Amino acid sequence: MGLLKGVGFRGLSVALLFFNLLVGLVVGIGANWGTQLTHPLPPATVVKMLKNNGIQKVKLFDADSGILNALSKSGIQVMVGIPNEMLYSLANSMQAAEKWVSKNVSSHVSNGVDIRYAAVGNEPLLSTYNGTFLPTIFPALQNIQSALIKAGVSNQVKVTIPINADVYDSGGSDLPSNGDFRPDTKDLMLEIVKFLSDNGAAFTVNIYPFISLYNDANFPADYAFFNGYSGAINDNGRIYNNVFDANHDTLVWALQKNGFGNLSIIIGEIGWPTDGNLNANMQNAQRFNQGFMSHIKNNAGTPMRAGPVDAYLFSLIDEDAKSIQPGNFERHWGLFYWDGTPKYQLSLGTTGSNGLVAASGVQYLEKKWCVMSPSASLDDPEVALSVSYACSKADCTSLGYGTSCGDLDARGNISYAFNSYYQINNQLDTACKFPNLSTVATSDPSTGNCKFRIMIRASSSSSENSGAGSLEKPSCLGMVFVFMFLYTIL
Repeated sequence: MGLLKGVGFRGLSVALLFFNLLVGLVVGIGANWGTQLTHPLPPATVVKMLKNNGIQKVKLFDADSGILNALSKSGIQVMVGIPNEMLYSLANSMQAAEKWVSKNVSSHVSNGVDIRYAAVGNEPLLSTYNGTFLPTIFPALQNIQSALIKAGVSNQVKVTIPINADVYDSGGSDLPSNGDFRPDTKDLMLEIVKFLSDNGAAFTVNIYPFISLYNDANFPADYAFFNGYSGAINDNGRIYNNVFDANHDTLVWALQKNGFGNLSIIIGEIGWPTDGNLNANMQNAQRFNQGFMSHIKNNAGTPMRAGPVDAYLFSLIDEDAKSIQPGNFERHWGLFYWDGTPKYQLSLGTTGSNGLVAASGVQYLEKKWCVMSPSASLDDPEVALSVSYACSKADCTSLGYGTSCGDLDARGNISYAFNSYYQINNQLDTACKFPNLSTVATSDPSTGNCKFRIMIRASSSSSENSGAGSLEKPSCLGMVFVFMFLYTIL
């Protein structure tokens, strides 16, 4: 759809509340708190961090009982998620829907969890799913709604479906007023939209200006942000100088043209990653997220819909175990690193602080790192195999062109891969036994923006990686990665 491309992904989400002191109104803002980490912070630690940052809403991608229990009586509003793989059973069994609601909604509501939404699926209409969830998403939505009614919680808990922004477009133009649902999704979308409207629910959409820039080298970079774009679009007197407003209002027009112009809209995900791609860095993320907060703080809304914007920032915390199929940046969307440390200065307007407040009480492993031995040779035939194995089992997404560790030399790249594997395996001695290649160092090898991390101590509820030890044959994916990787660094 020209400049109005919108693609999203996604796991847990968090909403941030912004107080507009000038007019006394509250604006809902959101961020995704994902749980796909090798070493997740304890839920109680995260809940405390949310409260310390004035974050009053959280969006979860599943219904983890430990997290929901930690949110009990916290005063934080919750959107609980249903993974796509559950849609088939929920669509085909009313009993399964009732069981899910009883276990994951009504029991926790009774325990003091302020659940407001049940998110049925997560971007189930993405083209990459090849229509897998087309037959099940609407029946699952209907059954969950019926189960909420039967459980007596439907007045408090509403249904929604977080949907990718590519279900609508502007017909090849850049004018939001040409917006409508895509022909191949329109019939289904109108069924969903009518159902949401009939049940007093909201349309949840994920909008990613970063992905517009990532997918199209000719996309004007400044249009992805909220300042600096000189080529504003005039749509019958409505001026668009950023792609978020244009994308949002394309949806507004699609709803309006089909008789649902008053349906509430939630921005389920919006944000900017900090690593893994040339455009994914601290400066751009800070510019985008602070620009977004400033853009919505006066409740001006968008040209087509004035008023507060209810949105969830993506995301709260980096997830080092997420799939990188969409891109290496997938593990770097967090406002905070995996240990709850803020990445950059960001004012949410929710507290008296001008910045983010770190997680407290986090415990780390010893200050030691696994690095390439000074006596090891780059020509050693074991290098490729070892790096491939380390990266396939750990996280090497900060390596490569345009990343935070893109300026490392060959030995530095290899050391980074070894250390990532070593730390994810809790600094086990056997995790730094790459044959005649590695050694444990006590001086920090970090340089500039490239940080060699020390892992946090695993909480009792987290799964520990037991894969350290003898080297296995890397997967084909790992070998493809390492040959590209070595071609770049050697």
